[in-house]
Amino acid sequence: MAVVDSYMLQAGRRWRVTYRKPDGSQTCKRGFLRKRDAQEWAAEHVTMAVARGGFIDPQAGRVTVGGLWPAWIAKKRVSSKASYVESLERAWRVHVKPKWGARRLSSIHRNEVQEWVAGQAQGKSATVVLRNLGILRGICADACADRLIASNPCAGIETPRKKRKDHTYLTVEQLFRLADESGGRRTMVLVLGLCGLRWGEMAGLHVADVDFARHRLSVRRSATTVGHEVVVDLPKSGRTRQVVFPGVLDGPLRDQCDGRDGGEPLFPAPDGGYLVRTAQPNDRTKWFWWAKRRAGVPAGLTYHDLRHTAASLMVRSGANVKAIQNQLGHASAAMTLDVYADLFDDDLDGVGAAMDSLLLRGNVVKMLSEGTVGAA
Repeated sequence: MAVVDSYMLQAGRRWRVTYRKPDGSQTCKRGFLRKRDAQEWAAEHVTMAVARGGFIDPQAGRVTVGGLWPAWIAKKRVSSKASYVESLERAWRVHVKPKWGARRLSSIHRNEVQEWVAGQAQGKSATVVLRNLGILRGICADACADRLIASNPCAGIETPRKKRKDHTYLTVEQLFRLADESGGRRTMVLVLGLCGLRWGEMAGLHVADVDFARHRLSVRRSATTVGHEVVVDLPKSGRTRQVVFPGVLDGPLRDQCDGRDGGEPLFPAPDGGYLVRTAQPNDRTKWFWWAKRRAGVPAGLTYHDLRHTAASLMVRSGANVKAIQNQLGHASAAMTLDVYADLFDDDLDGVGAAMDSLLLRGNVVKMLSEGTVGAA
């Protein structure tokens, strides 16, 4: 129930709406010049909203975006990997907080969010833009769920499309040349380039994870570098898996495991702990850049391109998509086909050849040339 009454100021009479919120507390909205304006506001924002069960306290929207950030990122820490949370914290600090941190929720309009996204898209990658918008949208979505605002101003925003980065694939000869130029890291490079592990999965392997009888690696954990520290968690998929390694790795892996405790990292850091990925692969002060240069492979090759190389070798060897999916730890075979669509282009030639063979066997080509197919 809302009550409309007047009060006096030096500038003249003003009208206010006094009402109770669903929790029973009393508040008011002041400053209306006309009684009619106060009555219309009360009908729209209080009486009808309460009747529909969609009451939004007009004062609740005074909360700032920054005020809701701690609760939102705390929620992400519960469900997300540490590396992903770290990327969100960095995006908030660099891109989102400077623009929106001090803004009241009720003051944010969809059109200005769209302008912000469009402006970012001019100089930033689609991945960065989508992550930044995702933070603001997520915070506003929580605000809607808590009835702090009536609608999400980030809904319906047009976003840039992600452009798929071209993969770099090494040939077998290039991969082994790179491994040979990597010195003591030779076996590590071959595991990345032949087994398709992510860096964190490789770094998280223990000596006991190598099964020589079955030629399997047990991918049980990921030792991911977050900042300058290693965080050990489940693999990216959230599930453990078995990965096959080819026979050429049998000897190098035996040498890597020889005389060592099963609980030790298979590829340890100098201090015996997990490897820390502290430098970008194109850092000229690091071993990987020099190994690439000596091997004569593309200078832009990244650690992750070794995983792509493994995928390409599996496809060329004739492995089926389901087996490749399991080896790489993808969520589905469809994801494998999507990520590596370019590797399956040769399959189209096979389809064409198979169709030609079918048509020739059915004498359809001759019938087409004679114009008898489809004739009455």
